[in-house]
Amino acid sequence: MDPSSIQEIADMCGGKLLQGDPHRTVEGRFSKDTRTLEQGDIYLALRGDHFDGNQFLAMAEARGAAAAIIDAPSAVPAHSQLAIIAVADSLLALQHLAIAWRKRISPKVVCITGSTGKTSTKDFTAAILASRYSVSQTQGTYNNHIGVPFTILQTSSTDETAVWEIGTNHPGEILPLAQLVQPQIGIVTNIGVAHIEHFGSREAIADEKENLIHQISPNGRLILSSDDDFSKRFAARSPVPAIFAGLESGSITASNIKLHLEGTEFIANSPEQSVSVFLPVSGRHMIKNALLALAAGVELGVPLSEGAAALRTATPTGARLRLMNVRGIHFLDDSYNANPKSMIAAVETAAEMPCEGRRFAVLGEMGELGTYAEDAYRQAARATVAAAFDFLLAVGEKTYCLAEAAKGLQNVHHFSDTSAAAEFLRRTTKSGDLVLVKGSNFSRMGRVIEQFQAL
Repeated sequence: MDPSSIQEIADMCGGKLLQGDPHRTVEGRFSKDTRTLEQGDIYLALRGDHFDGNQFLAMAEARGAAAAIIDAPSAVPAHSQLAIIAVADSLLALQHLAIAWRKRISPKVVCITGSTGKTSTKDFTAAILASRYSVSQTQGTYNNHIGVPFTILQTSSTDETAVWEIGTNHPGEILPLAQLVQPQIGIVTNIGVAHIEHFGSREAIADEKENLIHQISPNGRLILSSDDDFSKRFAARSPVPAIFAGLESGSITASNIKLHLEGTEFIANSPEQSVSVFLPVSGRHMIKNALLALAAGVELGVPLSEGAAALRTATPTGARLRLMNVRGIHFLDDSYNANPKSMIAAVETAAEMPCEGRRFAVLGEMGELGTYAEDAYRQAARATVAAAFDFLLAVGEKTYCLAEAAKGLQNVHHFSDTSAAAEFLRRTTKSGDLVLVKGSNFSRMGRVIEQFQAL
């Protein structure tokens, strides 16, 4: 948000200024966490299942907050000099703020959803657009009912473009987010089985994601993967023209693919030209995401050649196929999150990368799969067998069926925790080996690498 008076902020969120100078101008930065709050920020006191942000007002004032938005006036410390805006509900106040600010700004918005690849596509798209424009982008995977409003509030009126990611793990969440975002371009990366426990079927997940399509502005565009089986359905139902991009078909395709330890090379092809691309991350699934980003760039005036050059500078968020060398062992860290589609993609990527030694797949638990879980683990096992890994290490109580289904491999081991897996790797790996580490965020599979480094 641009610099604003405290009274303006109170008006936008529907609050009442209890104390403080209404005319004081603040920079318009918001924080919900006193641990990361900076001097001059506006502290938003949100509540959670196990915390109440109203109880941290003294800390917010000590950290230099310019004002606080609260929904418990009785929590204000005695003798506090902090400007206080009282609201009925802090979460609703956040959403009202975002709605009001979205009406005041006019960036060209690319909004991305899908079962997998959202964040990588966001990172690639932002890098491409930054070659020509100022860009607001979702930080990390901050894509829910709290993250999206904060992202909008962090956007300046001078930002020419925005790349915002929206996600869901329960029905009914995409529509209000898409209505808030108001995109010019919508991207649906794919439809998989992530969070299928709460949806029941891929068709229900597709229905949920489709809500984005109907919020695209009338003169906008929908960008879809030609490699996903739901894309034709989305295109048929879209009120705006659909553009396809994919490995073998679409307005932008890929050829001459070469996977390296340090990244991926390919040729991006359009009807007009072909250009060389280097991605600083490996994987054919990453190429699919890059093609969607290139298509978005072209729609917003970034030529294919310019977008291709910008992709070299892209910085993928978090532990997404990040290569690390530890005492001569190549670790491919993809531990940020996992679902069946992304786990199989990671296995296939690690199998295709050059390796002087042996290949190890260290696979952890996946969440929110419900009755689909056992089949999902068996799919991952079949992919690992087909890729002819030398070792499979299944980590976590729920991965027994993953180990059992990988009988085609000679060296299959099950470990209850990451420390046991790290110890096995310490005893077994040799210089030149490649170790893929993959699992859902809650399983904290990144600790395998941390514990290996500490041994």
